[in-house]
Amino acid sequence: MNTALKVISLLLSYPSEEIRAAIPELKAALDGAAIGERETEALKRLADDIAGLDIYDAQERYVFLFDRTRSLSLHLFEHVHGEGRDRGQAMVDLMAMYEKDGFEIDAKELPDYLPMFLEYLSMKPADEASELLGQTAHIVAALRERLKKRKSVYVNAFGVLEALALGKPDAALLAELLETPEDNPDDLEALDRVWEEEAVTFGGNAGENACGPDRLQRQIRASHRKPADMAQAPNA
Repeated sequence: MNTALKVISLLLSYPSEEIRAAIPELKAALDGAAIGERETEALKRLADDIAGLDIYDAQERYVFLFDRTRSLSLHLFEHVHGEGRDRGQAMVDLMAMYEKDGFEIDAKELPDYLPMFLEYLSMKPADEASELLGQTAHIVAALRERLKKRKSVYVNAFGVLEALALGKPDAALLAELLETPEDNPDDLEALDRVWEEEAVTFGGNAGENACGPDRLQRQIRASHRKPADMAQAPNA
């Protein structure tokens, strides 16, 4: 399971030449990942799809899906807290959990970025990783449903995450998430207005120059979320 989580973390990261070059090794690692055959093939199809696209087409697709469509955001807390102050405290708590386990994150990303969270889980005992992943099951399921509607191959990764998570997603929470209207990724002015109206500081009392979620979020969007330094293929 841990190897599968590492592979999914990389496949859900911003496509880079390094990740594309590692696709054969990632696929080989999946053969020893101790997950079901169906899940293995689903991840391999996603890997092949990413590798088969021109790098710029792969990056453009990724940005359109995950950076410019807030209902598909890969930042977990955005789906439950939006940009409200509760998200800042949730970030602090998650950072504390990372630090307790000696997990260092790239400063260019927020702690609730899903590929980073999966990277962290890949270092935990399998039962604990499955339990923690289960706490996000309703978010994962909502993302899977939305990607399925778009007929996106990225749905494969979320289907596997659901299979690896402990327990089923909370039906009420899932329904609430799916009721949220989906935004138009082509309406950049509307997206900018949302970012400006829902500013939040990291921890609740940070100053103007602090490194809060609103500030980091803008930096990530401006750079089209360059991949964190975790593009090393896992050992099988």
